[in-house]
Amino acid sequence: MQVYLETFIDYLRVEKGLSKNSVYSYEEDLKKYVNYLKHAGIDDFRKVTRKDITDFLFSLRNRISAVSISRILSTVKNFHKFLLREKISSSDPSDLIEAPRVDKKIPSFLDFEEINRLLKAPNLKNIYGIRSRAILELMYATGLRVSEISGLKLGDVNLEIGFIKCKGKGSKERIVPLGKVAEKFLKKYISESRQKLLGKKSSQFLFLAQGGRRLSRQSVWKMIKEMVRKCNIKKKVSPHTLRHCFATHLLERGADLRSVQEMLGHSSITTTQVYTHINKSRLKKIHLQFHPRAK
Repeated sequence: MQVYLETFIDYLRVEKGLSKNSVYSYEEDLKKYVNYLKHAGIDDFRKVTRKDITDFLFSLRNRISAVSISRILSTVKNFHKFLLREKISSSDPSDLIEAPRVDKKIPSFLDFEEINRLLKAPNLKNIYGIRSRAILELMYATGLRVSEISGLKLGDVNLEIGFIKCKGKGSKERIVPLGKVAEKFLKKYISESRQKLLGKKSSQFLFLAQGGRRLSRQSVWKMIKEMVRKCNIKKKVSPHTLRHCFATHLLERGADLRSVQEMLGHSSITTTQVYTHINKSRLKKIHLQFHPRAK
């Protein structure tokens, strides 16, 4: 069983090109699955039945959320499809199992006034404040994930034509426009801060910590939390909130869903469609608040 697991993980890492975090998530999910099978006396994936998988999912119901169970089932399904495709198994026991119904959460986002307060929070009188402003402006302008921001290289930025090249999930590359404001603060960061952070070292990465080290995802998280406290925003804000703001504000101003999907790097448009629900719920609130016959 361990050999087949390792073969599958290699497939995810090499052929599918998944990130370290994604591969780790698959490994953790499959550990739970294998541990359950071993306790049930099953020592061969080819002996697994549909009932074994449903019993496994049922055993998780009081320990984790429906969202997590749905994700684990997706992992198990992908694994059994792989075994079938590689002719290790002759059938897929997970084929007809449906995931538990999960209500889609509407992502949190900031309105225009809040996002402006957040973007203006960094102190531009020091190199760290300039870096923070450049990161915040870039995240809001492009919808990049925090891991994508951390992984950006200097050569990925084209300030002459105002585009940025980004490698997202599954090593999929996309091109996203920068916008004049993000472009302005990136130029300021590169000319005034980056070299000072770099010192005598060299680095291909765009955003750096002191001593020329690549700026970590955790550092970006910490910076955003600090800026949220500074400008007294009471909502729960994470780096992903800026991605939600990017998509929501584009759609509110008339952008088409396909273009937003492309800029976000979503493989399926159904993932992007969640942002249309934000617009609908916001319109409902506005109608309720201002229409004379709404109440």
